[in-house]
Amino acid sequence: MRTRNLFNPQSEEPFKLSRSKIEFFLECPKCFYIDRRLGISRPSGPSFSLNSAVDALLKKEFDAHRTKGETHPLVAKYGLKAIPFQHEKMGLWRENFKGIQVMHEETNFLVFGAIDDIWIDNNELIIVDYKATSTEKEINLDDKWKQVYKRQMEMYQWLARHNLDLGEYKISDTGYFVYCNGKKDRGAFDGKLEFDIELIPYKGDDSWVEKAIIEARQCLMSDEIPAGSEDCEFCKYRDEINGL
Repeated sequence: MRTRNLFNPQSEEPFKLSRSKIEFFLECPKCFYIDRRLGISRPSGPSFSLNSAVDALLKKEFDAHRTKGETHPLVAKYGLKAIPFQHEKMGLWRENFKGIQVMHEETNFLVFGAIDDIWIDNNELIIVDYKATSTEKEINLDDKWKQVYKRQMEMYQWLARHNLDLGEYKISDTGYFVYCNGKKDRGAFDGKLEFDIELIPYKGDDSWVEKAIIEARQCLMSDEIPAGSEDCEFCKYRDEINGL
């Protein structure tokens, strides 16, 4: 059992709650409660090191254009004039466990999430997220499991809108996914993996975020473990084990 990062209903200290933990709550309140209140985490899966490598290289690439104050060729290809946004806290906003932070007074939650990038166009900020995959299908956001990506974008937009350092800027409803698709149709590997890169726009709606934060606190304040989601595989596994 974990003893750190646990919610204490009696504590007056702000409780840090990440974007991914809010998504966790939406996925299954029971698993969320067991994790954040009781300190029993789900078994972790393997890390996606190749995806992390793509993220790191894209950040370096866009940072080069940020320094020059110019539009990236991929962005220009799609008819946009946005350039990477320069801010002294950009490095902090990208850092895991720190990210863009907002103090949500009603719940006493310090809500945060680490972004990939922000662009600016006519004093309007655009949230950007990097994704990597390898598929022969057309890239889109229609798959059921990609609804998580949409909420991720909306959560970042909400954080940016409520962050005090960005209060003077308007946050665009439309964010962009820089989607890298590893190609399998090359003649040989030759020590390199080639990607097709697409820019996919998504018009977000962050109106659900406030309600989710409040309900997440209500969940943690209870002394009773909530019901799990019907399609939660972890809850099903626990139920099967307990039934032996």
